[in-house]
Amino acid sequence: MKTYTQKFLFSFFLLLLSLWAVSPLAKAEGGHGDSEKFNPKDMIMHHVMDSYEWHILDYKDANGEEHPVSIPLPVILFTDGSLDIFMSSAFHHGKEQVIKGTNVYRMDEHGHIKEANGKKIIDLSITKNVASMLISAIILIWVFTSVAKAYVKQAGQAPKGAQNFFEMIIVFIRDEVVIPNIGEKHYKKYLPYLLTLFFFIWTNNLLGLVPGGANTSGNIAFTMTLALITFLVTNISGNKEYWGHIFWTPGVPKLLMIILAPIEFIGIFTKPFALMIRLFANITGGHIIILSLVSFAFIFKSITVGFAASAGVVVMMFLELFVAALQSYIFTLLTSLFIGMAIAEHEHEHAEHH
Repeated sequence: MKTYTQKFLFSFFLLLLSLWAVSPLAKAEGGHGDSEKFNPKDMIMHHVMDSYEWHILDYKDANGEEHPVSIPLPVILFTDGSLDIFMSSAFHHGKEQVIKGTNVYRMDEHGHIKEANGKKIIDLSITKNVASMLISAIILIWVFTSVAKAYVKQAGQAPKGAQNFFEMIIVFIRDEVVIPNIGEKHYKKYLPYLLTLFFFIWTNNLLGLVPGGANTSGNIAFTMTLALITFLVTNISGNKEYWGHIFWTPGVPKLLMIILAPIEFIGIFTKPFALMIRLFANITGGHIIILSLVSFAFIFKSITVGFAASAGVVVMMFLELFVAALQSYIFTLLTSLFIGMAIAEHEHEHAEHH
């Protein structure tokens, strides 16, 4: 026991030391020179918001001039019937305009692309968050293709390695989340969607914790799309008892029905809205707390404060690893619960039993 404790403390010390050693990168990424006052808001928003390039770091040359290093991403714009495709590096980090025929594109101070002549733009670009989602999809396809092949090769044998790890999670989601809420009769129809939902959110949550990673799950458009899919699946699957309960709840006096029916109808939209806000707020909040702790070192300009902040970051990172899985679980659990409520054949007996 003593040996394991010593190993843990030594590893913890090395992690703190490494965080303290690389902490000047936060200042570089914040885009502030030595003579400028550090602005934690700019640094935090720079990491949390989406962008047209994958920013890595900033460095200064011999003359003290700052140069950003980033990976350019494809910009795809549909403007007045014309399709313009180019790399984000053409903007030179927002310092130059891009001319495509009669269209003149520029980046505003918030990093959004505008057309200089006021033309309406339909933006289909591969932004940092979109690129991260594609990476998540590629990872999941590769992982589960490998696991499927392992089942074929090791047919009849006990699972091991990655196969055993993912089987444990899949069985847990099936037996403890999907079946209790949807039921034995219908769960197979929705299990593929719910498993995809869980692993996709979890993977994006974990990629967001990697240094330099995208805050995909902390993007309101991402969580809104997932909630919208759940909204469509739930209401398209709804049977007559589900809709009857909403618009004409059995056993309720007609006078109260006038008040209750609109409330039940609004509930159709508030449920996915709660899903959207919960995932967005929890993931974004965790990122902001971690970046705020890093900012303390540069606000107070103290090694002692920096070391304490690094210790706080380590604790928060472990907590965020737990939150990444927890939020995936909650989103999947509530989605299966909503679907189960929509397809329940004996709604009132089910409610009385619970």
